[in-house]
Amino acid sequence: MRNQIMQIRNYNFHWNQRTYIMGILNVTPDSFSDGGEYNELERAVNQALMMVKDGADIIDIGGQSTRPGAPEVSLGEELNRVIPVIEAIREKTDIPISIDTTKAEVAKRAIASGADIINDISGATFDGQMLDTVADLQVPIILMHIRGNPQTMQTMTDYQDLMGEIRDFFLERIALCLQKGIEKSHIILDPGIGFAKNYEQNLEILNKIQDLKNLGFPILIGTSRKSFIGRILEENDPTKRVWGTAGTCYHAIAQGADILRVHDVAPMGDIAKVADALTRK
Repeated sequence: MRNQIMQIRNYNFHWNQRTYIMGILNVTPDSFSDGGEYNELERAVNQALMMVKDGADIIDIGGQSTRPGAPEVSLGEELNRVIPVIEAIREKTDIPISIDTTKAEVAKRAIASGADIINDISGATFDGQMLDTVADLQVPIILMHIRGNPQTMQTMTDYQDLMGEIRDFFLERIALCLQKGIEKSHIILDPGIGFAKNYEQNLEILNKIQDLKNLGFPILIGTSRKSFIGRILEENDPTKRVWGTAGTCYHAIAQGADILRVHDVAPMGDIAKVADALTRK
């Protein structure tokens, strides 16, 4: 993967040369950290533009909360939440946009509206049409590891070999992607911090990112404001976990992460610049 480049619009992503920042834009009423803050169109667009100003490389837009226990919304509701936001942001900037969805129809409509990447927390397992859709659209996909779904995942943390099972999951999904005709250069992997992982398992993943990096694909890490950081800090308020998040981001970069998915773009961008200067050859 050393010389691999992913091009989106006027942007080139040179993996292993620097860390890229994905800014989170939840247009939901119930996300764990920022639910209800950006579910009005103007506020969502303003937040996206602020993240671009702060140095985001990708804006990740989601209309379905994936916090533990979150109820699934209908196809129509998810489309109503994300499509107007994508269209409005695209009118203002050419920043790469990812659509955070597990539904193939949402992905298809989002790409048609101006999104560029599909970010599927199920690793394209929830919707049997997702990989065919990605292949038809010829866009990048982020495959995340999960067990169960947001309603059940916290009861499914019994692993015999955590990293081996995550690796096997990815090998199976990658093989299917390639079989469907998805380009190898369009695949990004996310081990799913907090998704069917307990406190100790989240720490293990962060310490063993290189095990997944050896598969030869870019690695996305999403620790932003998550509960395991709250446990370390003894902090129940997710918005007060910014510097705890920074610690995990620095460590993830040192371990080989390529993309950080974060709420707080400006400080994590600074962390990434320093970590890149110190850890990347």
